[in-house]
Amino acid sequence: MNYKLSINKEKTSAFSALKKLLPYLDGERIQLIISFVAIIVNSGLLLLAPLMIGHAINTYILPKQYNGLVHYSGLVLLLYIGAVIANYVQSKTMGGVGQRLLFTLRNTIFDKLQVLPIAFFNQNKAGDLISRINSDTDNLNSFFSQSLMQFVGNVVVMVGATIFIIAIDWRVGLAAIIPLVIVLLITQALSPWVKSRNAKSLQEVGGMSAEIQESLGNFKAIVAFNRRDYFRQKFEEANYKNFITSIQAGIANNVFVAIYGFAASAAQLIVLLYGIHLILLGHFTIGFLISYLTYTSRLYDPLRQMASLWATFQTAMASWDRISAIVQLENDMPLIIESATTAPVSTRLSFQNVGFTYAEGKEVLRDVSISLQPGQTYALVGPTGGGKTTTASLMARLYDPTNGIILFEGRDIRTLSTIERAQKIGFILQEPFLFTGTVGENIFYANELYKDASASELALVLKNNELDDLMKQFENGLDTPVSQNGESISLGQRQLIAFMRAVLRKPDLIILDEATANIDTVTEALLELVIEKLPQQTTKVIIAHRLNTIQNADEIFFVNGGSVTPAGSLDRAVDMLMSAKRTS
Repeated sequence: MNYKLSINKEKTSAFSALKKLLPYLDGERIQLIISFVAIIVNSGLLLLAPLMIGHAINTYILPKQYNGLVHYSGLVLLLYIGAVIANYVQSKTMGGVGQRLLFTLRNTIFDKLQVLPIAFFNQNKAGDLISRINSDTDNLNSFFSQSLMQFVGNVVVMVGATIFIIAIDWRVGLAAIIPLVIVLLITQALSPWVKSRNAKSLQEVGGMSAEIQESLGNFKAIVAFNRRDYFRQKFEEANYKNFITSIQAGIANNVFVAIYGFAASAAQLIVLLYGIHLILLGHFTIGFLISYLTYTSRLYDPLRQMASLWATFQTAMASWDRISAIVQLENDMPLIIESATTAPVSTRLSFQNVGFTYAEGKEVLRDVSISLQPGQTYALVGPTGGGKTTTASLMARLYDPTNGIILFEGRDIRTLSTIERAQKIGFILQEPFLFTGTVGENIFYANELYKDASASELALVLKNNELDDLMKQFENGLDTPVSQNGESISLGQRQLIAFMRAVLRKPDLIILDEATANIDTVTEALLELVIEKLPQQTTKVIIAHRLNTIQNADEIFFVNGGSVTPAGSLDRAVDMLMSAKRTS
């Protein structure tokens, strides 16, 4: 399956995007209602004030009856105080909604990443995924906590102002909203372009994060090979792309500001000229003209604000597209509930006409059929890139075959739960990953048998499994600190930890992918003794370039050119390997 994340080029409406967000706001219904009521109250009070001011001018100022003016001024002041209180309630409530949405979305994305297969991570850069979890969710938080209700409030004010100006005098009202209709049509036409510019900018931010992550994660190699210039150039290229797309997004986001500003000025001028004309004809009053000018401001000032709010909205929608691209993914390696047994139970693992092709179209295995028996040791040899690690990964169900079926103890391997599979199959990688913590925490990582064991009990477990000699490689034993990805200890020590982690599970099938490549010969001999102490029925699969490590294998398979062929003797395997190297 292709898990490559890319920009969504399909045109999606704002309504459909918001509809997909609603499930994440299920618990916020009361808060949203409170915010909506507060924004209605705030907008209503602000809309009443101009009408009262116009009435006061006509009733008290023009006739010079100033006694009632003080009373009206107090009422207008109370209106504005109420509007401020309502705005505070709305801002506080929606701030909480935004933060909780941020919390929920980040948990949702991370939980989704936990269930996606390894193929997903092979096809997408870690920096871009981090950008989606951090930056894109924060964009949505900013929109919901700051912009959404302001956006709704502006819409309410604009609708209310339109109603008021038409109700007072429909002729002036229609003249005032002509520019509004024009800019709304322009907004509708330009919105997809603005969204696409923001989506491209966000993608380049993720790309730049990926370059930073790759450079910092491999800084030792950069220094060792003196390639600072190479990575500096790559970063400059990524930064330049981000710079260009940011400028393009900035231009797109600000294009509405000038359009809306021009529309507001045009509307003010139309109302002023038409209002003066009606006053000269005796059909209008100065007080209502001032009210009209104020309502025109109430109509178009929110429109100016919405120019920036609309840009924020488009950025949020572009971010949601990037987030939903992850959320809507489904694991193509499901757990099969039932499966017919089609192989003898005595067989540990078998491939039946198995083929495998990577998402980019590279075929690695073709119609492979092999069987592994309990208690036997098997070796996989072949040239680099021949498919040894892929074959082992299929055995551990890190991938599912493109064709055929893999059976584990007579069962479709897809029927094994993740817990059962981790317990029955041990996989020691050539470059093992360690978590920040201690050596002990990494050795007993996710091992349910020892999750409540004390330090002394864990030490006894290692001794009983004859692993205590290996622990001498660590200065502070189980308490030896491990930094991020194990950088504080040697690669050989990391492989020892991975080895002990797998062995302590006593798996039915253990796969060693160059597991002793960075270990000295003395330690390697200790590891061989430990392997011999595994249960007699444990099946062992060894991938090794050093042929002396597989000389005692019960059967050797040669992996190359899409096939897995029994090689027979070690000498025959060597001949096949040399022949493959000569023809490559």
